[in-house]
Amino acid sequence: MDYNKKSVTDIEVRGKKVLLRCDFNVPMAKDGSGVITDDKRIRAALPTIQYLLEQNAAVIACSHMGKPKGEWKPELSMTPVAARLSELLGKEVILAKDIVGEDAQAKAAALQPGQILLLENLRYDKGETKNNPDFAKALADLAGADGVYVSDAFGTVHRAHASTAGVAAYLPAVSGFLIQKELDVIGGALAAPKRPLVAILGGSKVSSKIGVINNLLEIADTIIIGGGMAYTFSAAQGGKVGNSLLEEDWKEYSLEMLQKAKDKGVKLLLPVDTVVADKFAPDANSQVVDAGQIPDGWEGLDIGPKTVELYCNAVADAGTVIWNGPMGVFEFEKFAVGTKAVAEALSKTDAITIIGGGDSAAAVQQLGYADKMTHISTGGGASLEFMEGKVLPGIACLQDK
Repeated sequence: MDYNKKSVTDIEVRGKKVLLRCDFNVPMAKDGSGVITDDKRIRAALPTIQYLLEQNAAVIACSHMGKPKGEWKPELSMTPVAARLSELLGKEVILAKDIVGEDAQAKAAALQPGQILLLENLRYDKGETKNNPDFAKALADLAGADGVYVSDAFGTVHRAHASTAGVAAYLPAVSGFLIQKELDVIGGALAAPKRPLVAILGGSKVSSKIGVINNLLEIADTIIIGGGMAYTFSAAQGGKVGNSLLEEDWKEYSLEMLQKAKDKGVKLLLPVDTVVADKFAPDANSQVVDAGQIPDGWEGLDIGPKTVELYCNAVADAGTVIWNGPMGVFEFEKFAVGTKAVAEALSKTDAITIIGGGDSAAAVQQLGYADKMTHISTGGGASLEFMEGKVLPGIACLQDK
């Protein structure tokens, strides 16, 4: 994967129309009131938007929201986003009534330098997720013959959709500041990490982290395994895991990974003790047992105190730490201890700390450690595929430096 891509500062945007792909897929109140419950993603887009407007570009912003599957669902309209973006920018955001239809075409044609237009929800059109070339060309045409495409929705770059990849066939394509930072920080950590490089991988399933473990075994010095997937490793080594999460089909693979780590001289750390519960509930009875000694009828829901100490020591003198996935059932206060301890340890280390989106990002935010991390990725699935070394269609389509 080539991380050396042109960004918006590498090309001339002055006076041009810019098709800007943002991630405005914000959470909305469940009562259909049109209230945005968290505007973090809108705020994250501001630096790129403000730069373009200062450069006197005419900005045509677009995003998806939710999964309308080609149907016009009023509760997934961009209307509240336009209103919030107007407030944050302190200027009018013109809203198109459609995506590439008459209203969008007329408003895009009339758009003046320094103005911003927001298109309706991209996924109201089936052509978006199908990466339909006609739909992609219609989007690109809104920016005109000398228009430019700026991609700044990192959370969607692992999908080859019309607005994330297709439009790059018709317009010069570069990244915005959000994507540029992801490429610089995560790309830099994978290509030339400050060592030792420690990767902490949690979450429930080995199967979803296969590619990441495999790729990191080539570059990391230490890999730490936590969360539900640790029990598959434990069972593979003959441990008793009770009712814990277990992927029988991946036991063989877990043993292969342990062997591969040994062959490559990579430290692969597994839990030495576990907090177990008699049921999957926030108020379950719990006890600490040695790893691989989980009694029948009990299930592991967090890493134990000795494991917490082991893992925290492993990150203390790291040069770079990449963390993806919680250590336990973080949603239950009683079983969030391991995840909290790791977050706290990362907040105290001098290492470059990269949080790979998703649940880990939510944990760090909730615990108030966000400002102590070097970088919190804006894309869960995208950052995982990035760390797997996969080609991301929304990055591959950007111009090389």
